Amino acid sequence: MRPLIRNGVRIDDTFAEAFDMRATALLITAVNRRWARQAALTMTGFATSIIGCGCEAGIDANVPTDATPDGRPGMRVLLFAGSTSELQKHVQGRVGQCVLTCPGTACYAGLGGAETLKLGDALRYFGDGWQISKRLDGRHYWRIPVMDGEFVCEGTTGLTKQAVGGGNLILMGRSAAATLRAAEAAVAAIEAAPDAIAPFPGGIARSGSKVGSKYKALRASTNHAYCPTLHGAVDSALDPEIASVLEIVIDGLTPEAVAASMRAGLAAAAALGPEQGAARIGAGNYGGKLGRHHFRLRDLLP
Repeated sequence: MRPLIRNGVRIDDTFAEAFDMRATALLITAVNRRWARQAALTMTGFATSIIGCGCEAGIDANVPTDATPDGRPGMRVLLFAGSTSELQKHVQGRVGQCVLTCPGTACYAGLGGAETLKLGDALRYFGDGWQISKRLDGRHYWRIPVMDGEFVCEGTTGLTKQAVGGGNLILMGRSAAATLRAAEAAVAAIEAAPDAIAPFPGGIARSGSKVGSKYKALRASTNHAYCPTLHGAVDSALDPEIASVLEIVIDGLTPEAVAASMRAGLAAAAALGPEQGAARIGAGNYGGKLGRHHFRLRDLLP
């Protein structure tokens, strides 16, 4: 495939292969932004990949006070899983252990739709019979007594089966510092795009993986073709000048959200040029055999 050049950065003429997923969104509010963010960070922890974590989750956006049901600062979080039952399990467990427990928080549906997941309808039993059902403006809430007052939680939240997981960008640079700089710029641009998240730490993964391993117990193992220290020892995908590789994985509520996030990240990384950022940008795929969503970098270029 013929490479493309943007601002001196080589863009591989390839595509990111992504997969259908189930997803939902939750809106967490609290007495101030600090505690809303704390609850959101805690409940989206250990959620980088469904391979090892069961779900993928992250913060989508800060929500201003004039856009939340209770007029308090909010955080919108997105959760993704491979099935509806798995998603329900993680919504219930993570809200119950990480939001219900956090001082002063409330939790509301962050996504509409005809299909729903249980939220307060599942957590209400923590009230041990003292919980109160409340309907207001066509929405159903539960008021659950807790030690600092009440935990208000909407009964259900929307479920989408149109979500996509696994959009990605692979950034390759001449130094670790330059590659990280490009990845940070790309993640900042992706974070500004709505309805999508980059679930790895700070949005960035250094341990890109391939399917399978020489060890039977492992479902995935290091992507040796993209490890600079193995250049010369394996069939490497890297040019000799490449010293560092970082990957950004993107999940979105729709294919369009993933495409918009990839476009924003690609433009931000390329804008730095090969000396200050990535010298080359590619994407990971399985030859188009596993995921039905193909995001071609050529189509996403500015």
